[in-house]
Amino acid sequence: MTNHEGHQLRESKPRFFYGYVVVMAAFIIQVVMFGPRMSFGVFFKPLLNEFGWTRALISGAFSFSSLMEGLCGILIGGLNDRLGPRVVMTLCGFLVGLGYLLMSQVNSAWQLYLFYVVIIGIGMGGCYVPLMTTVARWFIKRRSVITGLVVAGGSIGAIIVPPIVNWLIFTYGWRNAYLIMGAFVLVIIMAAAQFLRRDQAQMGQVAYGGSKGGEQRLDLGTEGLSLKEAAYTRQLWMVITMSFCFGFCAFTIAVHIVPHATDLGISAATAANILAVRGAVSLVGGIVLGGVADRIGIRQAYIISFILMAASLFWLLTAREVWMLYICTSILAFGGGGTATLASPVIAELFGIRSHGLILGVMGFGFTVGAAAGPFIAGYIFDTSGSYQLAFLISAAVGIVGLILAAILRPIKN
Repeated sequence: MTNHEGHQLRESKPRFFYGYVVVMAAFIIQVVMFGPRMSFGVFFKPLLNEFGWTRALISGAFSFSSLMEGLCGILIGGLNDRLGPRVVMTLCGFLVGLGYLLMSQVNSAWQLYLFYVVIIGIGMGGCYVPLMTTVARWFIKRRSVITGLVVAGGSIGAIIVPPIVNWLIFTYGWRNAYLIMGAFVLVIIMAAAQFLRRDQAQMGQVAYGGSKGGEQRLDLGTEGLSLKEAAYTRQLWMVITMSFCFGFCAFTIAVHIVPHATDLGISAATAANILAVRGAVSLVGGIVLGGVADRIGIRQAYIISFILMAASLFWLLTAREVWMLYICTSILAFGGGGTATLASPVIAELFGIRSHGLILGVMGFGFTVGAAAGPFIAGYIFDTSGSYQLAFLISAAVGIVGLILAAILRPIKN
């Protein structure tokens, strides 16, 4: 064998695809960021009992934190396009962990809002956009299902963390629970962030399903649209509104299902388990509907997701038994898992990857506005009426709006 033939043989030998390391690191970060986030409802009653605050005040902290997350998500998405996810996620992990550590010292409402809204809210701005846009750059083929696998990390966090947090609160008190959770979050996220890379060029590789000539499957090519160009399309405003609807429906339930369940006479432990089951089903929904999107199209998968969410919210109006609450929240979580998975692929499909992080950040802001509005409105409605019925009805109507927009969404015409 000549030296030239040996060189060709070595060149033809496939190298390990680093994109899988990126996916694993992103998955771990999703677990550690979303698990504590979805545990806010478990801390709801302990804060309510200790300080005597209104439900609107407590849920308002979550709402404004979500709003802060969305605003910072736009900036962080742009920074990710420039600096890469390793730097961005290291900083975000530090802020989120610090915020939970400080939550153990809360003694007044202004501290609740400073620690949870400002510090944790800014850090949580990196929980979705940098990770999803990085995955979108590494994968062309099977983009939706791979995104679903990463999003599943958040669902796994929602499965395992709320029951653990409930046990920590019961055993050590809510302050020590925040202290333990904060230390864990800070260390794990900052460590996992060191394995992230912005795109395949940094590792001398090409995207999965791509070629050295660039990404061929997108009509918009690797350049795509800038945010300014995308802003002139109705499709951007449609997906932002769809994202708002998703956030409104999903987080109204995430924040208030535990206090709603305990109001019905269900134990706190069982109510926390409802959140855990919700996370498990969301995991399945993200992977299944991500695979469905790769087969039948993203728009059709969106339609399925919103049908499931709206139907579950209408049923929740009459649900009084534990098994009904489990089924209602599970149906909503399955649809919501799919919707969370589809956000990054729909941006890549409609607008390309030139400004993927920035545009996804804007879409994510729509989500966080909904995630902020839903829980706060639900808390206010309960404080004034003593019931969640109107809040659940409004959420169902918002889900119908998302379904209509998904049904009429079409690709951008040249």
